[in-house]
Amino acid sequence: MGAAGKEEEKQALIFTYGTLKKGFSNHGLLENMFATGDASYLGPYTTLDEFPLLCGPFKVPFLLNFPGSGHRVSGELYAVSPAALNRMDELEGTTKGHYERLPVEVEPIGGGGEGKAVMRAEAYYAHRSYAEEMWRRGGGGEEGNGGAFFGSYTEKEAEGYVKRADRPQRVSFLDQIRLFISSPANTSNSYNSD
Repeated sequence: MGAAGKEEEKQALIFTYGTLKKGFSNHGLLENMFATGDASYLGPYTTLDEFPLLCGPFKVPFLLNFPGSGHRVSGELYAVSPAALNRMDELEGTTKGHYERLPVEVEPIGGGGEGKAVMRAEAYYAHRSYAEEMWRRGGGGEEGNGGAFFGSYTEKEAEGYVKRADRPQRVSFLDQIRLFISSPANTSNSYNSD
């Protein structure tokens, strides 16, 4: 299939808010997809609603599907082919219960000018099996407390991020999440299982 076929195939819009963004550790996956014509960058976007965004174990970012709490989250929007979407799902562990891909409404940062309105895309949210516990751990259960939530995963939030290959392999990521959730909230935001 030629380049025109790849263009027609790009059906999914994916909003990235963490390590897949430009300049972060997993952006190389998208760069590989750019090279094959399986992804294209659409620009900086922000969520229409407020959502809790926080760092979990190893400074991994988690978007929680609790609209109306937290902040409007800034990130990047990409159009991706079905093949690219499968690779992103694999990275995000959707079949393992790490994240789940769900709808989100986003708009261009700065308004984007004429013709650029609210877009319906998908984002990778913390899996519902642990999201509420993660929300409470981040301070969401306390009235009026924004807790550890932030509106943008920046170099500051990513400081101390541990790449998947450098994490202890004897503990699954879901177990690492559970250990993080059960640890006291006033401890470091990067769980270490040494």
